[in-house]
Formats: sequence, C-alpha cells, structure tokens
Amino acid sequence: MTDSFSDQPWLTIPDLVTLLGTSQSRVRQLIDDKQLLAIRRNGVIAVPAAFIKDGTPLPELRGTLIVLADDGFTDEQAMQWLLEVDDSLGVPPIQALLAGRKAEVRRVAQALA
Repeated sequence: MTDSFSDQPWLTIPDLVTLLGTSQSRVRQLIDDKQLLAIRRNGVIAVPAAFIKDGTPLPELRGTLIVLADDGFTDEQAMQWLLEVDDSLGVPPIQALLAGRKAEVRRVAQALA
C-alpha cells in the first residue's frame, strides 16, 4: 500500500465496536452494506478513522463506494483512491466528502470508469 495509508489513523473492528457503541456483527454488516470500507492491514481488518463522523459512518461514503464498485474498483483500489490526493479535486476524495463536496466527488468517481 502507499504511504498515504500509513499517515491515516486506522480503526480495527474492536475500535469500531467501542466508537459506534454497537456489536461486532453490526460493524461487519456496515462493511458488507458498503456503509464503511475496510481493508486488511498487517493481518487485521481496519477502517480509516476519517470514515467516521460524529460517531457514525460518514453518510456520503456509501454512495461513493457503490459508484467505485460499479466502476470495477476493488476495495483496495477504492481505499487508495479515497485516501490519496485526486488531481481534479485537489485533495483526497475523503477530505472532499467531509467538506460536503459529495456531488463533485461522485462525478469524479464516475469519470474513472
């Protein structure tokens, strides 16, 4: 993985259980439902802390993940795209989502197909 991954604070499943105040099976369901994106890092399933806002999964993330999946992105490729600076956005797409630029992020994601 790229260096931008190591710069991120990451949350494991037990971290998410505590942070979201829910069960491990519910956290896994959030990942399966594409409300969160997780990848295996050092043998452990982890989610970037930036994907959580105000104690819940970032609502804008799910639609963006679906667009990327429809474009044929693997989870690892989607994670890399979300966390690295995108030239057309000027920031990592996750930062643009956090800043309320959902439509712009999804337009850029759709253009990647």
